[in-house]
Amino acid sequence: MRFGLLFLVSVFLLVGGHSTDVLAKTKGKSSVPRPEPDLKILSLQAAPMPYRPQDGAFHFIATVQLPKEIDEHLMLEVSALVTSSSMTSLRFLSIRQPVNEHVQTTPSANGETPQKHVHVDLAWDGLDHNKQQIPVGSYEYEVRVKLLSNGEKGQRTQMLSWPKRGKIVVKN
Repeated sequence: MRFGLLFLVSVFLLVGGHSTDVLAKTKGKSSVPRPEPDLKILSLQAAPMPYRPQDGAFHFIATVQLPKEIDEHLMLEVSALVTSSSMTSLRFLSIRQPVNEHVQTTPSANGETPQKHVHVDLAWDGLDHNKQQIPVGSYEYEVRVKLLSNGEKGQRTQMLSWPKRGKIVVKN
């Protein structure tokens, strides 16, 4: 009884000494939605579905739209994270290449600057982070694109796309 009363008094003093504004975690809510970044994943094909590891690699084929104004010294990184619901099997895939490598341009309909885009193919061998064959089941993936610059302390993210997410069904 004494311990319970002591606990309640200490909680009261702890909470009573601070305003609720300080204790509450508030997430900055903006009434205006954030604009989509200039770096975009225009399309993403994840194939084959369903995936059978014995038949070969699983491919994440992304068409990435680059910003209209871009520094040629930047690196383009496309990455995919494959996870299971239990998080026991996961794999991180990544490709980095100079931003001006394999760039294609699409003429603009209204006479503006032509839009630059790149096609990138990430291949997954069906192995988890321990290089073991993943079991049959359902997996989730998230693909992101970054523009990186070289700084004094290594590469730094300059721009990040919104992610694309989906599911992979693995069968025998």
